[in-house]
Amino acid sequence: MGDSSLQNPNSGLIWRTTNAPEGLFICLDGPDGAGKSTQAASLTQTLRDQGLEVVAVRDPGGTALGDRLRSLLLDRDSVESCPRAEMLMFMASRAQLLAEQVMPALEAGKCVVTDRFLLSTVVYQGLAGGIDPAEIWRVGHATTSGLMPNLTLMLDVSREAAESRMERTRDRIESRPESYQEAVRQGFRSAMSDFPGPITRINADLDPDTVFANILSEVLHALAEHSRA
Repeated sequence: MGDSSLQNPNSGLIWRTTNAPEGLFICLDGPDGAGKSTQAASLTQTLRDQGLEVVAVRDPGGTALGDRLRSLLLDRDSVESCPRAEMLMFMASRAQLLAEQVMPALEAGKCVVTDRFLLSTVVYQGLAGGIDPAEIWRVGHATTSGLMPNLTLMLDVSREAAESRMERTRDRIESRPESYQEAVRQGFRSAMSDFPGPITRINADLDPDTVFANILSEVLHALAEHSRA
């Protein structure tokens, strides 16, 4: 696979993104309540309407193994796990997702839209959960073979906006105390400064149509740049 190299300024790890003719890899990430899943579905449909082949995935999940691990990680009646075990289960699900879904699609020239990726683990289990983020980056590098999305859109949301959108039953991680959720929100913001790949902040406090317009603008720019690479 043709790729472009990127370096994490703190860890020194070398990461890569795809180049054409391989497909574009797009990630929507951010705190719970930011509207990632809704926006990812809208983006997937819009890109398909424009004639692109798009594979939509979620992380964790997306494979038989990943869906079982997702249940262990998120179901409220699941077994308890320490942050390190939690981190490794996310990584195992991610490795399987890459092998079964993401890499074959990118190699076939398809666009991949994922709801979360490695940044979430760095924030939730690292910056908010207490594991050294540098350690998570190292494990993540081995898990992904250094693959980074061509574009990560970090949907930044305030506590008030997130609370107003989360009326459904919350999963195990969403049910953690507000102090943890605030650490997650701050963690996403701080992680942008040394993120080893293209990343853009999207203000998710705005109305959904405006948020989507901003997302689509960034993605269309990335598609144009990708086609010229």
